[in-house]
Amino acid sequence: MTNTYVDKSYAYAVARLRHAELKLLDSAALEQLISARSTEDAVKLLKDRGWGSDESDDLDEICSKETKKLWEYVDEIVPDINVFNVFRLQNDFNNLKAALKESVMTYDYPGIYAENGTVPAEMIRDAVKSRNYKNLPVYMSEIAEKAHEIFLRTGDGQLCDIMVDKACLDAIRNAGAESGDSFIAEYAELKVAAADINIAIRSCITRKDRDFMTMAIADSGIMSTEGLITATISGIDAAGAFLASTDFAGAVQELKKSPAAFERWCDNLITDRMQSMHYEAFGPGPIAAYIIARENEIKSVRIILSGKQNGFPDSKIRERMRDTYV
Repeated sequence: MTNTYVDKSYAYAVARLRHAELKLLDSAALEQLISARSTEDAVKLLKDRGWGSDESDDLDEICSKETKKLWEYVDEIVPDINVFNVFRLQNDFNNLKAALKESVMTYDYPGIYAENGTVPAEMIRDAVKSRNYKNLPVYMSEIAEKAHEIFLRTGDGQLCDIMVDKACLDAIRNAGAESGDSFIAEYAELKVAAADINIAIRSCITRKDRDFMTMAIADSGIMSTEGLITATISGIDAAGAFLASTDFAGAVQELKKSPAAFERWCDNLITDRMQSMHYEAFGPGPIAAYIIARENEIKSVRIILSGKQNGFPDSKIRERMRDTYV
């Protein structure tokens, strides 16, 4: 950022952030949660650290509360929260998919909408319900109208999801570029590339053709979309050989294990790239790193509590844990 006022504002935000980072759960704290005798004991440990609220021990409510706290905090300390839209767009497009499905239902289902997007969920819902999309952002209005028309005509929910998901990936990459921060831009590209790989591998397993993959896979900017599609059409081994020449070379073995293992590898790759943000005092990069760290922390807590609720052994829970930023 070149604007002096913005630089000063981020310097203040980063200074505040360093204190907040001290409250992040480190590997020892996560291990303590894993080793807790029961889900109830793990929840108590979290509440002792200020997680959730006194009113509920429900996993979803605890994690939702922490996500809300995260975005309230970020909004409080940064000069422009729109710089961080790259992290919030997924909720917008998930809400669009929910609104499209709700549009053909007999009853309303307000509980299916996510918070913390860039657009109020009610605005998206009303736009789809009235078939008037002019109040939506440009990057969303066109795909909303097109997907809704196809959904009403064909009833093909999967096709609509594919269209909306690709538009979401395009919006995430564009938001990264528009942030003006190299770390956020890199994060966006890695996020899109990881999604593309997941789509390609699933398409290979389910024997989807080139037309399907072309419609579903976005341009990440860090790997050849055409190269990924062509390799995947030839099979899993060819896809692995293609990925070996990219930033995702280390993910090939994880892809063979499971989608969850690949997702974990991608999260850890981003965490590794975040480490340089520990030493930055200016710009939005350190704030972005904190957002990623906090989201991964919430994801790890969800994995631990869910694993305990379902009786998974501690060793299995540890296998799914992300690397920590602290």
